[in-house]
Amino acid sequence: MSDMRDRELTTYRDVQLSPDFSELRRRFRRFVFPMTALFLVWYFVYVLLADYAHGFMSHKVGGNITVALLFGLGQFVTTFAITMIYVRWADRRIDPDAEKLRHQIEGEPQ
Repeated sequence: MSDMRDRELTTYRDVQLSPDFSELRRRFRRFVFPMTALFLVWYFVYVLLADYAHGFMSHKVGGNITVALLFGLGQFVTTFAITMIYVRWADRRIDPDAEKLRHQIEGEPQ
């Protein structure tokens, strides 16, 4: 049992150190980190404006709809947009290579 576990760990360690996996991880990080940073900046701008720019955020755009309400709804819209963008991007740029890597590990035909 220990021998089988050691072989499995060696296989996964080999994959982790492989250039294909490194490229996959690099591609993932090049998308996710900047997208996360942009969203966090957008979120903190919203929070800071809500805290320090009461006059601006309480400005009525139409009826009872304020700038703060639009910014708050914009947070939801942004979250869904980022999710849709990521799914489309991952389907094209990550999933095919991840599938090839999985087939290499499991020894299945592609």
